[in-house]
Amino acid sequence: MKTNVDSIKSLLIRDLTSLEKEIQSYEHEPDIWKLDGEIKNTAGNLTLHVCGNLQHFVGSIIGKDGYVRKRKEEFGKKEVPAAELLAEIERTKRAVTSALDRLSDQDLEGTYPMEVFGKPMTFSYFLIHLTGHLMYHLGQINYHRRLLAS
Repeated sequence: MKTNVDSIKSLLIRDLTSLEKEIQSYEHEPDIWKLDGEIKNTAGNLTLHVCGNLQHFVGSIIGKDGYVRKRKEEFGKKEVPAAELLAEIERTKRAVTSALDRLSDQDLEGTYPMEVFGKPMTFSYFLIHLTGHLMYHLGQINYHRRLLAS
């Protein structure tokens, strides 16, 4: 029987795998870094952002894996090759899996060790938030890719 932790992990890994497919689906690799019209973030920067976000809040905070987030670089780096973005996604998948394998469903109702939103919250609440955050940016990347392909 699947636990709630397993379900959250499954959703995060599913969407990180979808992120890999999105990056691989760009017909022209330079388009990953293209800004166009009202598009304010590139697919490359959004990829670095969601990977940094998950590696920090899940890998480092929950998994205590030593990851140090460099948030400015998530939006400051440019022209990172697709192969490096894919490697970063793979590192994120490993961090998420390792950290969440340490949690039980009982842990989900405990208090997350950081007050990210200025008030205490449960692990469950914050992990659901992180899942939505990944899905939101995954949708932006999908739209970005399809817009540039048309």
